Amino acid sequence: MTFVPRYYQNEAVQAVFDYWEEEPGHPLVDMATGTGKSGTLAMLIDRLLSGWAHLRVFVVTHVEELVEGNFKEYIGMCPFAPAGLFAASLGRRDARSQVLFGQLQTVHDKAAQIGHVDVLMIDEVHLVPSDGNTMYRKLIAALMAINPDMKIVGFTATPYRLDSGRLDEGDDRLFDRVVYTYSLAQGIEDGYLTRLTSKPSEVKYDMTGVHRLGGDFKKSDLAKATDKEELTRAAVNEIMAYANAENRKTAIIFCNGIDHATHVRDEIRAHGKTCEVLSGKTPKGERRKIIEDLKAGRLWGCTNDNVLSTGTNIPGVDLIADMAPTESCNRYVQRAGRGTRVVWPAGFDFNSATKEERKAAIERGPKPNCRYMNFAGNIERHGPVDCVTPKKPGSGQGEAPIKLCMQCEEICAAGARVCPNCGSEFEFEEKPKFTARPTDVAILATVAEEDWRRVTGRAFRHHAGKQGKKDSVKVTFMTGYTAINKWYAPEASGRARADSDRFWKSHGGLTPFPKNAMEWLERQGELSATAEIRVEPSGKYWNVCDYKPTSPQAANDNTPPPANDNRRNLEWELEDGIPF
Repeated sequence: MTFVPRYYQNEAVQAVFDYWEEEPGHPLVDMATGTGKSGTLAMLIDRLLSGWAHLRVFVVTHVEELVEGNFKEYIGMCPFAPAGLFAASLGRRDARSQVLFGQLQTVHDKAAQIGHVDVLMIDEVHLVPSDGNTMYRKLIAALMAINPDMKIVGFTATPYRLDSGRLDEGDDRLFDRVVYTYSLAQGIEDGYLTRLTSKPSEVKYDMTGVHRLGGDFKKSDLAKATDKEELTRAAVNEIMAYANAENRKTAIIFCNGIDHATHVRDEIRAHGKTCEVLSGKTPKGERRKIIEDLKAGRLWGCTNDNVLSTGTNIPGVDLIADMAPTESCNRYVQRAGRGTRVVWPAGFDFNSATKEERKAAIERGPKPNCRYMNFAGNIERHGPVDCVTPKKPGSGQGEAPIKLCMQCEEICAAGARVCPNCGSEFEFEEKPKFTARPTDVAILATVAEEDWRRVTGRAFRHHAGKQGKKDSVKVTFMTGYTAINKWYAPEASGRARADSDRFWKSHGGLTPFPKNAMEWLERQGELSATAEIRVEPSGKYWNVCDYKPTSPQAANDNTPPPANDNRRNLEWELEDGIPF
């Protein structure tokens, strides 16, 4: 198919030149996985050579498939360009080509052979370490010694380091500024990416005793915490339940080391699915065959030790099981991004289609979404994948864990043995291998899907107004293990009051409507229970968008158990983002 530039690819290329008109630095282009970095890179090279015919460009990345893919993209756009490859794994060493595509492992010590370079482009640039004694940094230093005016352009879907902080921050930064961003949320909204979806996972690892090393969890500790027979069996049972119920056709499973990946593969095979293992030790020919089989649908799944997080283009992936906890938001986002590529319906011309037509085609196509299974707890650790915020070095590990005293409801430190308020002793239970409580955080914060949930409990509580605002009623809906809050303000005016009256009336409450929060609580027995609520993500939490009452029935008649059970709950107290 003829390459047709998308609007944001044109904007990205223009942004690089606009930046160079302002200052002679090193720009960084941030484009979500699957949005066409290879095409944008080729467009940038073409424009550079169109304006400066003798300019020399060197494109470097670390993965063989990316080197070959970037080269083919450029040759497809400019078939007679003076381009070459310098990659031992591809059997080419065209060191003197004007436009050279190189694999880091081959070219890192070949700067003298390559010679003068005007523009160095690095794909997947988040993998360039800050340490000067590394392949990337040695190559850059050697090329800079040959041409001190060489410019560096970076391309990445994750403009932050593997450990912490942004690529354009810090004294050792390689890039001066992110000049253009095209996000995952924009790609989904424009109909160029498939949306991700995630539901609570029953299996969650106990991370007690897992230490940190080099900015991430220590791999040997992770293996002890995650590579256990009962955990693996429970997780794979859950994977298979979703895979079979939703007819998921191609799966990638991220694991902790080769042994863990092997055990997960064996358990998947026991369910009758074809599955292979990929690692850094997999021979090149075998690696190619596994990836080709995944792409062609001959293989259902592939377990791996993080080798498929970057540099792989397998559009059919519609199930990602993340079983590898990581402190690196970079790794988390890259993994989730493996599932956002689109599989278009046969015969659909997405180049000439409108945004709405593309989105409709995705929904009716063979891959309307990709399920991300959050066994590793990485959504809670980093937030929804479309709005992660990388930690700055030395910023700590977040809020201290807490617990609630069941006698006086004092909030105490998780490790406390005695309540400092009432003196009650805490009972310590042996921790289970995995929690019975599922995780429930949205994988996408800015791209909502319709999500109706059955309400298993409901509580009304008085909430004092803040900064002169009216008091309100805080309604907590329990949906399984998750507490979701909504506020109604019967004393307010305008839309807030209308929302309050609407909820009251729809649940069978009598008129006149309550005039204030205290009257609401006094008359709550008039209301029937809430059967379901529709929610959408709001950061790490959920907003209530709609509700379905049950048939009118007193909520506190204790038969069945009351919907308005006013027991206090720690989560209800802490999730207090009231809008009034």
